[in-house]
Amino acid sequence: MKKLTAKDIMTQNVLAAKADWSVSRLIEFFAENCISGSPVIEDEKLIGVVSLTDILRLDPSPEKYSTSYDTHEYYLHALENQFAPQEINSLQMKIEPLTTVRDIMTPKIFKVTENTTVQDVADTMIKSYVHRLFVTRGENVVGIISAVDMLKVIRNMS
Repeated sequence: MKKLTAKDIMTQNVLAAKADWSVSRLIEFFAENCISGSPVIEDEKLIGVVSLTDILRLDPSPEKYSTSYDTHEYYLHALENQFAPQEINSLQMKIEPLTTVRDIMTPKIFKVTENTTVQDVADTMIKSYVHRLFVTRGENVVGIISAVDMLKVIRNMS
């Protein structure tokens, strides 16, 4: 049996956020694409990662994030089943209305190559406490692997 690698399980269509986007634009981007995190690109270079957790750290005042639909409240509501109210509140902090993705992203990037084994991918995710990592070829991002992708591998094991 062939040993699975990152290339075998990664999602190739990587959707990236732009560093200069507003938080409102990021919220819309996540909602439109049904994703909870993405790489952050500036001048076509990978500079960080941003996720739903980064958004949850924000002040939930609706007037600060005027979107056509209140996706910020949607995300908060969706997390009520996973976290206690005090945990959600502890993730929030006050910010200025002009906050950008660059301001809230995590600059630490976890990445593997296409030939990294699934076991090593899992080790990296577990040891680093991350839900997603990027698959790179040289300096280019060619894929993303999420915790859901890893669960699919487990599900498909015979």
